Amino acid sequence: MKKSEIRKIYLEKRKNLSQDEVFLLSERIFENFINFFKPVSNQKVHIFIPIEKFKEINTQIFIDYFLSRNIKVFVPKIVDTKLISVEIFSDTQFETNNWGISEPVSNEDSEVLDFDFVITPLLYCDFKGNRVGYGKGFYDQFFENISKNSKKIGVNYFNPDDIIDDVWENDIPLDYLVTGTDVLSFSVKSE
Repeated sequence: MKKSEIRKIYLEKRKNLSQDEVFLLSERIFENFINFFKPVSNQKVHIFIPIEKFKEINTQIFIDYFLSRNIKVFVPKIVDTKLISVEIFSDTQFETNNWGISEPVSNEDSEVLDFDFVITPLLYCDFKGNRVGYGKGFYDQFFENISKNSKKIGVNYFNPDDIIDDVWENDIPLDYLVTGTDVLSFSVKSE
């Protein structure tokens, strides 16, 4: 199936989730992530801030957990068409951008590239780790520049079902997908 078709289907599926379902599935995804990856103090996590109107996974649960355990937290911010990583703390100031996304006020790129985990937004992921996002390509560019040892982890309400037919040469697959029921691994990395 083509990305444009998949995007339409999964935007609709997500739209049909109730707020209770979003909350419960987000909790399960969070628990599966913690139980599988077991993050520890001083690790570095890059994680997105959810777009509530698109019913993205509630990553605030993750962020609160990380900050309470001295795990370094970085969030994306688009500055001049480039995705940068801003380190956040419990007292970081946020503002809402033109797309309705909450971002740190700071435009200071941490320039960190050796993340332990990069928790990535997506609409869909197939059995090979290929993802369908919103089609802007920010994460593919970002993945190109980070350390090869950074674990690229998608989080999604839905398990893989269809194969993405129109994967592009520049698309960089995920290493893992965490859903409410599973943690799927797509590559073998030396630890």
